[in-house]
Amino acid sequence: MAPGTVDIESSPDELDDFPLSANRNRTPTISTKRKKRRAPPPQPPKRPRRQAASRVTRSLNDSSLGPTSNNSSLQQQQKSQRNYRRPASIDTNRESERKEAISAKDIFDAVSSGKTAMVALVDEWLDCYKQNRENGLLVLYNFIVQSCGCKGVISREMLDKMENAKIIGTLTKEFNEDSVIYPLSTPSPQLKHFRAGLYEFAKVLVHSCQNSIIYDEYLFQSLLSLLTGMSDSQVRAFRHTSTLLAMRLMTGLVEVAVTVCDQLQTTQRRYDTEKNKRANDRAVDRLNDLQVTINELVEKKEDLSAMINSTFRGVFVHRYRDKLADIRVSCISELGVWMKINPEKFLDDSYLKYLGWTLYDKQSPVRLQCVRALQGLYQDEKFSGHLELFTSRFKERMLCMVQDKDSDVAVEVVRLLLMIQQDSEEALTEEDCGCIYPVIYTIHRGLASAAGAFLYNKLKSLSSQNRTDNEKGQKENFFQMLISFFIQSEFHEHATYLVDSLWDVAGSEMRDWDNMTSLLLHDTRLMDEEETALIDVMMCAMRQAAQATPPVGRSQSKKVQSKKDRTIQEQDKRRITTHFIPLLSQLLEKYSADAGKVSLLLRAPLYFNLEMYNSAQRMEKHLDQLLSQVCGILEKHTAGIVLEACTYVVNVLCSNAYTFSSRANLVFSQLMDSLVERFNTYLSDLLEGTAEENDMCRASNALKRISALSGAKDPTGWKLFDSCVKLLQSMLESRELNTELMVSLLRFAFLHLSWARVNAETSNLPEADLKQLRREMRLFCRICQTCLPLPQSTIRDQAFELLCDLLLLFSQGSIGTNQQLQALVHLPSDSLRSEMASFLMEIIFNDSDDAELHGHNEEEMRITLLQRKRNQLAGYCKLIIYRVLDLVAATDVFKHFSTHFKDFGDIIKETINKSKLINPVQSAKTVCLTLQQLFSEMEDKNRKNLGELRDLGKMLALTFGPHLHRVREPLVTLHMDGIRFGLRVPEDGEDQDLYVLFLEVLSEFSLKLLPQDGAQLAAYFKSECPSAALSWPSTKVYLRSLETRSTRPREQKRVGDAGSSGQTPVAKRRRKVVPQVSKATGGSFLDSSSIPSILPTPAEKSTMIKKPNQKLPRSPSLDSGGITEVDSEDDFPSVPQMRKAKPVKRLTTSSSQANTSTDAMNLNSHLTLLSLIEDDQTEQMEEDDIEEYDSDSDHGSSYILPSTRHTPVSVLDELFD
Repeated sequence: MAPGTVDIESSPDELDDFPLSANRNRTPTISTKRKKRRAPPPQPPKRPRRQAASRVTRSLNDSSLGPTSNNSSLQQQQKSQRNYRRPASIDTNRESERKEAISAKDIFDAVSSGKTAMVALVDEWLDCYKQNRENGLLVLYNFIVQSCGCKGVISREMLDKMENAKIIGTLTKEFNEDSVIYPLSTPSPQLKHFRAGLYEFAKVLVHSCQNSIIYDEYLFQSLLSLLTGMSDSQVRAFRHTSTLLAMRLMTGLVEVAVTVCDQLQTTQRRYDTEKNKRANDRAVDRLNDLQVTINELVEKKEDLSAMINSTFRGVFVHRYRDKLADIRVSCISELGVWMKINPEKFLDDSYLKYLGWTLYDKQSPVRLQCVRALQGLYQDEKFSGHLELFTSRFKERMLCMVQDKDSDVAVEVVRLLLMIQQDSEEALTEEDCGCIYPVIYTIHRGLASAAGAFLYNKLKSLSSQNRTDNEKGQKENFFQMLISFFIQSEFHEHATYLVDSLWDVAGSEMRDWDNMTSLLLHDTRLMDEEETALIDVMMCAMRQAAQATPPVGRSQSKKVQSKKDRTIQEQDKRRITTHFIPLLSQLLEKYSADAGKVSLLLRAPLYFNLEMYNSAQRMEKHLDQLLSQVCGILEKHTAGIVLEACTYVVNVLCSNAYTFSSRANLVFSQLMDSLVERFNTYLSDLLEGTAEENDMCRASNALKRISALSGAKDPTGWKLFDSCVKLLQSMLESRELNTELMVSLLRFAFLHLSWARVNAETSNLPEADLKQLRREMRLFCRICQTCLPLPQSTIRDQAFELLCDLLLLFSQGSIGTNQQLQALVHLPSDSLRSEMASFLMEIIFNDSDDAELHGHNEEEMRITLLQRKRNQLAGYCKLIIYRVLDLVAATDVFKHFSTHFKDFGDIIKETINKSKLINPVQSAKTVCLTLQQLFSEMEDKNRKNLGELRDLGKMLALTFGPHLHRVREPLVTLHMDGIRFGLRVPEDGEDQDLYVLFLEVLSEFSLKLLPQDGAQLAAYFKSECPSAALSWPSTKVYLRSLETRSTRPREQKRVGDAGSSGQTPVAKRRRKVVPQVSKATGGSFLDSSSIPSILPTPAEKSTMIKKPNQKLPRSPSLDSGGITEVDSEDDFPSVPQMRKAKPVKRLTTSSSQANTSTDAMNLNSHLTLLSLIEDDQTEQMEEDDIEEYDSDSDHGSSYILPSTRHTPVSVLDELFD
C-alpha cells in the first residue's frame, strides 16, 4: 500500500482530522501529477502472491465465494451479447487481427442510445486496454471528456507529458460551447437515456475488472485521479459528470470490497478449520495455499480501502455541499447506498452526519433524496442500533420537515417518521406525534394519506395493548380510539377529510359497518358526543365507498376510474344497501329526537342502491318504514339542517328512475296536503293581523316544512303563491315583521316561481299563463327590493340571495333562444340595481358586523358570517358574468380588490377573468372606470397620497397576465381613457393639477404595454398635454413609465435576438478576479484553482413554511469530538443576497500578474472562459428552486386545513356554476 493511505478500517476521527487543503487536486493516495514516462526498467520477478492470486481467483470463482450482488442482471446482459450491436466504427469481426480499435465516440454513442448490451461494450474496451493499456486509458479519458459535452480531445502526448491539472485546464480553454447545456442536463430525447447508461457503464466496468485489473495499480488509480481533479473544476459540466462517475465507481468499489471481505472471512474460517485439525490429518499444501490466499485478499482489501477513502475525501467531502443541486443529490444518493451495502464501515456517526446536515438543504430535491436515503436505513431492523444517536439529534428537524413547503418532501418525511415509530415506540413522544396529526386534514391527499397511515399505525399499536379475547373487541377498541382522536383533534366538521386520509390504509376498518352499527345500537358506553362523531365518520365512510369522491379541495391521482375500481365501488354500494336497509329504521327511531344525528343518518339513502327495494317482498316493508319515518321527522323537526336533509331524501325517493317512486309520491303528497291545510287554518288571522304569537309560529313551522317538500316536489298545484304574496305585502305595509315567517314566505314564493319556470320550459303553457307568471315574478322582485333596506339582517340577506337567483333564472342567457319564453325575460330596473349596489357596499363590504361579534363562539360566528357574505357576493358577480347586469356594475366589486383581498380576493379575481371573456376592451374600460371613481371619491387633501390607489392599480394590472399580445388593445384603450381623465380641465376653484395626479395610478399599467404601444402613447400624451403640464411631477412619472417600457427592449436586443433564433443565450456571469499565481508555480490560474464548495457546514436554513421570527437551533454534530472542518459555518448562502449582488464589470489582475508575461498572454483566453465558469450569483439565478422562503403571517403552516377563507378551485366552480 502506498504511503500516506488511510485504511478502510481507520477510525472516523482520523478521517475527520484530515486537512482540507485549498488545492483539492492533491488527494491522499492518488497523485494528480503525471510525470513524463520513461522506458520501463527490467521488471523484477513477480511476487508469489500474484501467481497464487490467479489460482485462488479461479477457484473462488468456481465456488460460492464469488460476488453475489447484481449477478442476475449481469448474467442477462452476458446472454444478450449475441444481440449486441456495436457502433459503426467497431469492426464486428472479432477473429480478425486487423480489426479497428474501439473509440471514445463509439462508447459515447452506445451509452447514449440506451439499447446496447453494456457487458459486451465493456469487454470490447477491455480487449483494447489489455493490448495497450495507455491507449485504452486514453480512450476512456476521451469518453469522459465527451460525456461532459466538451469538444476537446486528450492526445497521447498530453497524457504522457502533462499533469492532470494542466490537462483539465487545456480542456477548459477548448470548451468553446455556446450553451451551458451538456449531456447530463440536456432535455433532448436523444440523450434521455444517457444518465442511466453512464450509471450502468460504471457499474459494469467495476464488475468486469474486480478480479484482476482493478488491482493493477494503474487503471483505477489513474481514472479516479482524473475524476477527482475534474470534480474540482469551476466548469459545471466537468464537475457534474466527474462527480457522478466517481460516486458510481465508488459504489462499485464498495461492493467489491464487501465481496473481498466475505471471501477473506470464509477463507480465514477454512484456514482455521484446517489448522485446528490434528497434525496427521492436516494438509500442509492446502494450508499454505489458504495462507497465500489470505495474504492476497488482505492486500486487495487494503488497495480497495485506499481507493475508497481517497475518493471519499477527494470528491464526496467537497461535492456533497456543491452549489449545483444535482451534484449534491448524486452524493447523498450514493452515500445511502454505501451505508446499506457496507454498514460496518459507513453506518457510523462520522458518515451519518452528512445526511443530518443535508436535511437542512435549501433545495427540495436534495432534501427529498436525503430522506429517501434515510428510509432505506430505517426500514432495515438490523440498522436500528446504529441510528439511535442520529434519531435523537435530528428528530426535531425531521418533525419540522413535516411542514416542508415541498409536499413531496413532507410526504416522505411522514413515511420516515412512521418507520421510526414502528422501529421503536419510545422514539417519538405524544408531543412529537402531535406535530403529525394535523396534517391529516391538509388538502394535499398524498401528505394526508401518509399522515393517516401514521395515525392508523399508532391506533393499532394502542389497541393491541388492550388485551381482548376476540377480534371484535379489538375492532371496537379501534373505533373508540379513533372517535376519541376525532373529538380531541377539534376538527369536528371535517370528518370527511379524516376518513379520506385513512381510506387507503384502513379501508377494511372503515368498511366495517357491522361493528359501527353495533356500537350505535347496542353499546351503552358511548357518550352523546361520541355517538355523534361515530355517526359522522360512518356516513363519510359510506360516501367514500359508494361514490369514491374526494373531499373539497383534494384531487384524486386517477382522473378516470378503472373497471376494477368501478366493480369494487358497485360491490361496496351493494353491501351498504344490504346492511343498512333493515337497520336504518332502527337508527332513525333511536335518534329521532336529536336533530344533529338525524340529519347525518338521513344521508344514508343517498348512498344506497335503491333498486334493491324491489328485489324482494321483505324489502318493500323496509321502504314503507323509511317513508313513514321521513314523514315523522318532517312533522317533528323544524331545524334547517334536518329539513335540508329531508329534501334530499324526498328528491331521491320520488325520482322517476325507480319503480317505487309512485308510492313515495303518494306518501309525500298526503303529507303536503295536511301541511297546506294546517297553514290555511292560520292564514285568515295572519292577513287580518289578529293572529297570536303561537299561531304565527305554527304557521311559520308549517310553511318551513312545505318549503322543504317544495325543494323536491312541484308545489304549484296547491295554489299558495297568491296567499304568500298577500301576506308578505300585508306585513311590509304594517311593519309588523316576524322574521321566521317572512323568511319562510320568501323562500316558498321563490320555489313556486322556480317550479313554474321549469314547467313553462317542459310544457307548452298558454300565453295567458306566461303573462301571469311574468306578473308574479315582477311582483316578487318588487317585494324583495322592499326587503333590502330592512334592519332585520336575516330577512334582507334572504331577499338578496333569492333576488340574485331569480334574476339569473329569468335572464336571457337562461331562457336562450326559446321564442315562446322570450316574454319571461326580465332585466332589473335602475332602482333595483341601485338597491343591490347599496346592499353590496353597506352589507357585504362593510366590516362593522364583524366588530359587533362577541362571545365564546365569536370565531365560529365570524366564519359563518363570512361564508354568507361570500355567497352573496358570488350571487351578485354571477349576474355580471351572465350579463344580467352591465359590466359597469362591476366597478362596485373591483374597487375592493385590494382592501378585501383576504376574504373575497378569489371571487373578485374570477369575476375579472370572466369579464375579459365577455368583452376584453369593455373589461379594461371598467377597470379604468373603477380607479377613476375611487380617485373622484377621494378628498382633495388625501389625493396627494395615492399609495392605496396605486396598490389597487398594481393588483389590477397583474390580472392582465403575461401574454401581452393578447391584451394589447384592452391596455391601450385603458391608457387612452386614463389620459383623457388625467387631462380634464379642472372646474373653477379646483387645483390645476387635480386630475393629473391620476396619471401616477395609470403608470402602474405601463409595465404591461408592448414597446411600440408605449412609444405611441408617449407621443400621443405629449401632443395632448399642455406644455406647462409636462414639467409637473405626476406627468414626468407617467412619461417615464412609458418611455422606459419603450426603450428597455432595445437595451436587451442582443438577448432577444439570441432567444428568437432558437438558440439558448449565454447567461451573463459575474467576472471573477484571477487568483494571484506565484512565479514559482509557473502555471496558469486554472492549474491551481479550486472551486469553493460554497461554505462547508450546512446552513440550518429551515425549509418548512414557518411562522415569523422562528429560528432553528444550530446543526448538531453526531460524533463526540465533532467535525472540525475549517470552512464549516454556512453551506448555502442566502439566495436573496446573491441575487442582489452586482456583478463586477471587468476582470482585474494583480500587479504580480501584470509583471508576468505568460499570464498576460493568456489573459484573453482566460476571459473567454468566464462564460463557462460558474459563480455564486449565476448558479443561484439559474437554479429556480433555490430561493429563501419569505415568511408570511397568513401562511403559518404548510398544510392547509379546509377553510372558507382559502377557497379551493372546486368551491369557486360551485359558486359560479
